[in-house]
Amino acid sequence: MSRLDQLRGSGRAKRHNARTIAALTGNPGCDRRAVLDAAGIDKLKLAERVGFPGGFGQSRFALTRGNAFEAMLKADDCALLRSVLEVDLGVGYQDLGADDDDTLGSRHDRTAGLLAGATAALIDHPLLTLDVAGQTVYLEPDLIAYAHQGRLQVVEIKSFAIVDGQAESAKVSGAAVQAAVYVLALRALLERLGLDPSLVSHEVVLVCPENFSLRPVAVVLDVRKQLSTLRRQLSRLASVDALAAALPDDLSFDLALDPASLVTALGHIEPRYAPECLSACELSVFCRSEAAGSTAALGRSVRESLGGIETVGEVLALASGEREPTEEQAEAAAMLRAALRLRTEVLP
Repeated sequence: MSRLDQLRGSGRAKRHNARTIAALTGNPGCDRRAVLDAAGIDKLKLAERVGFPGGFGQSRFALTRGNAFEAMLKADDCALLRSVLEVDLGVGYQDLGADDDDTLGSRHDRTAGLLAGATAALIDHPLLTLDVAGQTVYLEPDLIAYAHQGRLQVVEIKSFAIVDGQAESAKVSGAAVQAAVYVLALRALLERLGLDPSLVSHEVVLVCPENFSLRPVAVVLDVRKQLSTLRRQLSRLASVDALAAALPDDLSFDLALDPASLVTALGHIEPRYAPECLSACELSVFCRSEAAGSTAALGRSVRESLGGIETVGEVLALASGEREPTEEQAEAAAMLRAALRLRTEVLP
């Protein structure tokens, strides 16, 4: 049994998907998340077990709207989606949609066969794989399309609206990272097939409802930056064994353990909490409680500006002059005293 299996205990390994891989880029410096994800530990159940459940994931309304929007686009051999993508009706279409007798392996093989022969211009329900910390992760993009002189493009369908040409930046950013996961997996597949991975475009197509209707609109996103970040974080996960090896030999996150033991176990792995974690990590409510009173809980920008000052109590003491700063804290202390002076002038 591997060290990561020992950490997980008796529970089944939770497999990654495109959303969880994309979330890895949100806080690449968090050792806790790196170890728990590499070990396949179900962080949602772990959070519930230690008494910090969070409202994580999409709402039922968002899932229903998303499924309805995708079904509408893909009806009649993707007729509506073809018009949005400006794909000729005579261009081939292949749906690899899994049925009850289908296996992940066979659908992945059929995807590879279609890509090797380039026999379809639109591939629906393709299945790709990506290696994450030695674990083979199966990924299902919304669609792969041939476009721009035979280059492959990933098409990502989302149900959030683009209003007057603008969409919520956090949602667009999340969609871009998720699409970059598919681009990375698609390039890896082409490489295994002996084809040029650069045939997969770094430009992905995002299809969303326009304004306040379900009328679809397509926009192109350049995901080169997201691809670079993903490669770095996946590389870091590949070396997570070193982090796991430094942990106590008897450490375990088996969900059968009592909550107090699990809380103690979590304390052995260094977290890197930031408010942004609340939208990206199932364990974030626990980490927020743990970080209470620290500058980290106020956000990355505050933590970085106050480098070397760990707690809010230290910040207030340095600002008021009750505590003399160390050499490393001198610059931050001067900034804090100036901020307190300005606040006093404005709010006497």
